[in-house]
Amino acid sequence: MTTIHRRALLAAGAALVAAPARAQPWRPARPVTILVPFAAGSGTDAISRILAGLLEPIWGQPVVVENRAGANGALAATAAARAAPDGQTLLMTTNTPGAANPALMKRLDYDPANDFSAICRAGNYNFWLVVPETSPYHTLAELLAAAKAKPGEISYASGNSTGIVAGGTIAAQAGVEMTHVPYRSTPPAITDVVAGRVACMVVDASSSMGVVKAGQLRVLGVTTRERSKLLPEIPALSEVGLPGFDVAAWAGVVGPARMPPAMVASINADIRGVWDRPETVRRLGEIGFDGFSSTPEEFATFIRAEIVKWGQMARAAGIEPE
Repeated sequence: MTTIHRRALLAAGAALVAAPARAQPWRPARPVTILVPFAAGSGTDAISRILAGLLEPIWGQPVVVENRAGANGALAATAAARAAPDGQTLLMTTNTPGAANPALMKRLDYDPANDFSAICRAGNYNFWLVVPETSPYHTLAELLAAAKAKPGEISYASGNSTGIVAGGTIAAQAGVEMTHVPYRSTPPAITDVVAGRVACMVVDASSSMGVVKAGQLRVLGVTTRERSKLLPEIPALSEVGLPGFDVAAWAGVVGPARMPPAMVASINADIRGVWDRPETVRRLGEIGFDGFSSTPEEFATFIRAEIVKWGQMARAAGIEPE
């Protein structure tokens, strides 16, 4: 054997000895609970159930979706923050409990920036402004004209912070007075808008797609600055009377603070492995959700920036904490 070959073999052997052992992936010891801050039938519930079904075969344990609606998602967020940091309790957070609540609520029993371990973004919702199919308003301009002519008589429902802030922003930017009708969650709000008891609502496509396709709700525009790639035929509100209007909503998975970094990294890898599959992205797109993932560090940085952003939007819309 030549000297060069001996040196190469010795170097390879030394590298193998020096290389750290690859960490074993975390696996739950018992069923995992994903807390959902909104009711069954909401968009957050829908994507959480998809994720749970994808993770069960990997984890070898049931993944239970538990709906804890109420207090703008604060009930579920508080429960998650107080859970043991052992990976057995996760939260599908959104911009409501994860960023907007500090600006919307006078008292919070959790800190969205410091009481959670950021694990992985799940993607963005598509929100749109809808009216009942029986409504006399076929365009945003017609709705705002009526609101201007009849101050306070045009009402808008909300089932989460996006509905609250977007509705308030529409009224503030248009210079009209509209009456806010808050709901505990999205499904009952949709029911009352369909029935004509409330004039309009900013709602996520994931939870309202069915009634829109059934011809019970009419869509006036999406809330993002640009048209949605999933719904390219729907105009943006910024195109049809509210220049620059841009309200975007998101979701992601967090756990209690102080989860071990190796556990967070393992759960993140498992989620990304199933969430970024083309078939999963297509499945989410069918319900109006733009699915994608992130690293834990990217998500943590994003959350802190969103807390600032949603606070600014709430103040600009004249929304006071309640």
